[in-house]
Amino acid sequence: MRLTFASYNIHKAVGLDRKRDPHRILTILNEVDADVVALQEADRRFGRRESVLPRDLLDDLGDYRAVPLNLRPDSIGWHGNALLVKRHVAVAEAAIVPLPVLEPRGAIRADLLVEGQRIRVVGMHLDLSGLRRRHQLRAILAHVARCDGHCPTVLMGDCNEWGLSRRGGALAEFHAPWRVLAPGRSFPSRRPVAPLDRIVISPDWDVAATGVHHSALAAVGSDHLPVFAQLALPKK
Repeated sequence: MRLTFASYNIHKAVGLDRKRDPHRILTILNEVDADVVALQEADRRFGRRESVLPRDLLDDLGDYRAVPLNLRPDSIGWHGNALLVKRHVAVAEAAIVPLPVLEPRGAIRADLLVEGQRIRVVGMHLDLSGLRRRHQLRAILAHVARCDGHCPTVLMGDCNEWGLSRRGGALAEFHAPWRVLAPGRSFPSRRPVAPLDRIVISPDWDVAATGVHHSALAAVGSDHLPVFAQLALPKK
């Protein structure tokens, strides 16, 4: 089984041209063509916190559906974090991952079923403070450890780590056998210099490819570029 996972901070669907364009975000997601996508900044920050990617738009124009959390009627996630899956991916369960926060940040977890295989995915958007990021990653790892049953796991999102090292800063919380992938520099989108967006995997996976999605639309659609990893599960 080979699956593509992607993470994308969509900046509330506001591009570098200062236009809010959810259709453009969906087009970029279709360019990436991942099976599972973790979004950050997918909701408006104030008021009703409604999604910037309306459900009816996803239903009408996209190949994706949002993993249901059913917490806010107008949101597709939690504190801007959302998980999208292709139609062939079933959702077994989903939950919020409680994080220590000062800012409105968060993480969500979903257990998915693909071809009878259970897969665990966490989408996250970490704090600007390095110490707070460490505390948040510890909370995420503790949550995953408490989940019922081991299964192949992917953690991904905007980690706000500027360093190029795969083990530097807060990422040092990921001890072996966790593997931190660095798909590439994803921020800012016009001329990326920082690998803020990361993908972390359990040892079950083989890595076929990683990368940053560059396209004319992605260069202006958000202040981040999407990152992706093509992962395979070896036959047992």
